[in-house]
Amino acid sequence: MSSDVMLSNRRAAWLVCAALVFTAWVNPARAQTGEGGPVKIVVGFPPGGSLDTIARLLGEKLQTHLKRPVLVENRPGAGGRLAVDTFKNAPADGSVVMIAPDTISVSAPIVFKKLTYDPARDFVPVSTLVQFPFALAVGEDPKAAVFADYVRWAKANPARASFGSPAPGSPPHFFGLVVGRAIGVDMVHVPFQGTAPIVTNLAGGQVSAGISTVGDLMEHHRGGRIRIVAVSAAKRIPQLPDVPTFTELGYPEVVGQGFIGLYVPPKASPAVIQQWNQSIRGVLALPDVQERLRNLGLEPTPSTPQELSQLTSAEIGKWQPIIRASGFSLD
Repeated sequence: MSSDVMLSNRRAAWLVCAALVFTAWVNPARAQTGEGGPVKIVVGFPPGGSLDTIARLLGEKLQTHLKRPVLVENRPGAGGRLAVDTFKNAPADGSVVMIAPDTISVSAPIVFKKLTYDPARDFVPVSTLVQFPFALAVGEDPKAAVFADYVRWAKANPARASFGSPAPGSPPHFFGLVVGRAIGVDMVHVPFQGTAPIVTNLAGGQVSAGISTVGDLMEHHRGGRIRIVAVSAAKRIPQLPDVPTFTELGYPEVVGQGFIGLYVPPKASPAVIQQWNQSIRGVLALPDVQERLRNLGLEPTPSTPQELSQLTSAEIGKWQPIIRASGFSLD
């Protein structure tokens, strides 16, 4: 082989290497996340619920940002914990993410002694998606027009003062304990499977109060089946401007919100985390997405990964003593 041919081959090889290095340098996130293949959003709850609705709304918009197909995979079971067990072993290349409520990272580690996952180890925070307040609603018995009416009735009828929640060990369950302590009545907890049976039992007078998210109770309130008499937000929410907060009513300790976050599997690279965070921020900034979420009683609250981690730690610190004091455990 002549020296000219050898020199030409070396030059061609150098140019190929340079091009590869340049491509990886200008867009490391695309190299990390395997651009082109489908993205999967794991949801640990059935289709049709609020988490599924959020996932499908965001998934539709993320396809434009990521330039990849986005699929929603529902893995219902065990209050979302089944999905976590699968998700923690998913590829860490950004092709699989999980949308999960605060129960997964906050209350479950407290109420389960033998949890099959460790939130600090088995999934990595990317961003908070939404936050949402809780609401206390009344129904047929007592016919309380305002929260003060209910408090007077509960104090006069402590044996009948009960509250329904969507599930044992859920945030509304423990929020109800906070309400009972604030008004000085040991309210009996009645667990249901979801919000729909709470509304049915409120309308029928089987329970005296119900506690769930504002979004899950709002339409029933507007339809007149139940009455929301107070919300846990720091200030009144636009969707229910006539409903006061507990703080306004003289109960500043009865305040708080739940949250839903986005997570990637363990060992995901900083580039993957950053790309997902930027994409989520872009989607949550879209006016039509914000409007849709707010109509569901959800406030878009994108954050940094660190802020989601800090929020989780703060919520654990808030709820752990309340849950421990209740003696409640699920295993």
